[in-house]
Amino acid sequence: MKLKIKNTFTKHLPADPITDTKRREVARACFSYVNPKLPLQPKLIHASDDVAKLLGIAKEELQTKAFLNIVTGTALIDNTRPYAMCYGGHQFGHWAGQLGDGRAINLAEIEYNMQRWALQLKGAGETPYSRTADGLAVLRSSIREHLCSEAMHYLGVPTTRSLSLALSGNKVLRDVLYNGNANYEKGAIVCRVAASFIRFGNFEIFASRQDVKTLKALTDYTINEHYPNIITNTKFGYLEFFKTVAENTLNMIINWQRVGFVHGVMNTDNMSILGLTIDYGPYGWLEAYDVNWTPNTTDNQFKRYRYGNQPKIALWNLLQLANALYPLIEDAEALEQILHDFNIDYKSKYLDMMRSKLGLQDKNESDAELVTTLEKVLQLTETDMTIFFRNLANISKTRIIDDEAFLDAIKDAFYKPQHVTGTILKQWQNWFLLYTNRLKKEALPDAERKRKMNAVNPKYILRNYIAQLIINDADKGNYTLLNKIHTLLKNPYNEQEEHQEWFVKRPEWARNKVGCSMLSCSS
Repeated sequence: MKLKIKNTFTKHLPADPITDTKRREVARACFSYVNPKLPLQPKLIHASDDVAKLLGIAKEELQTKAFLNIVTGTALIDNTRPYAMCYGGHQFGHWAGQLGDGRAINLAEIEYNMQRWALQLKGAGETPYSRTADGLAVLRSSIREHLCSEAMHYLGVPTTRSLSLALSGNKVLRDVLYNGNANYEKGAIVCRVAASFIRFGNFEIFASRQDVKTLKALTDYTINEHYPNIITNTKFGYLEFFKTVAENTLNMIINWQRVGFVHGVMNTDNMSILGLTIDYGPYGWLEAYDVNWTPNTTDNQFKRYRYGNQPKIALWNLLQLANALYPLIEDAEALEQILHDFNIDYKSKYLDMMRSKLGLQDKNESDAELVTTLEKVLQLTETDMTIFFRNLANISKTRIIDDEAFLDAIKDAFYKPQHVTGTILKQWQNWFLLYTNRLKKEALPDAERKRKMNAVNPKYILRNYIAQLIINDADKGNYTLLNKIHTLLKNPYNEQEEHQEWFVKRPEWARNKVGCSMLSCSS
């Protein structure tokens, strides 16, 4: 493979002078050079043609030994030195100090078609930032990351990408539920791709150490390479940088809420400086619409990272980034204004997003109440978010809401339809009266409205139970379902009648099953 290497991160930023993997505090350096661990018996499971195209890798090259060697760390790309990034972060609201790439190793930056992409292996071995861990990853979490990265991209959600998924041949010891029942699992490696893997925590670590020189070097580098329209070395340039990061973060969160994605671990070290969804750990998709749902067992008590709290956590994380950048700006009022604007803009953009999900093109002062009422009604009984919004497009603006038949279009979304009686039925009827009356104020005919609604309300998502079915098969060496679902998720807004079996509610067996309802950070 002929890859054009253009490593800017290691060229422009200070390196750790020590070159072993001994766990340590790394001072005044943005990264440490480290090589991947040689896998025992690497085997490619799946590769993404579309991501390969971004890098200039031909489809036929994906099956070569050279490709396998690169994406498993078996061989290094010519003229490159892999490295792990140094960063800190707030975890569950508390400063955790130095964290860093504990199981991620950056291979190189590849330039193709005037774009530059960083390649990173997840699960490729120890680094100075691994703390007490082994730097490896297991098959189940790697499958979830590989598939969800691509699923999110095709849903139109800003995200890192995944080039490949491979077995390492290593056995990895993990305690899935942190209950003392550790077992050996198949080791795996994901090759992640993004314009950059820089996080909020990269800036926080230097601010916490009062290392303004390295903080400035990192900030200037990030602006020059990823926000080139912004001028560095001025207070106003750094403010514009922070404002742009806030805007990109807001866009990402709006899209999470639109498709019902819950990240699960919104620590500041898991927040991309480019506004990308990064680090697919114990994430999950809303099955029943529930603003208090979180997929993370670690967060089960306080639910800090629940679905309905994601916008507030994004704002809190931006506050931590503002604190980190303050030494370069020294204007608290200006930073606070950007944070204030984020809060105001989110409310406005969220309402616009919900209008699009409801098929409303024009703005009406009653829309906020319509949305708020719907959010309450959706939680009266278990109602599948994806199925509800997808099927809502079938409601006609001329539909008369005078009997129970008005629910026919969306009844498949109810997990327990027998509960939709009495007061619950009446509240649904009241909402549909509001909704159809609102639709009558729209000029758009039903068919065109349905087309627009179907373009923002996906039919297919990587439901938690589907991911677990794939994991179960893959653990037995069967990757047929993995390939099938990867193809399905490339067109999540299309009807794909041949895949109708996946447009269904979560089956009852998956309600409380590990991997289908909640997950730990263990991977």
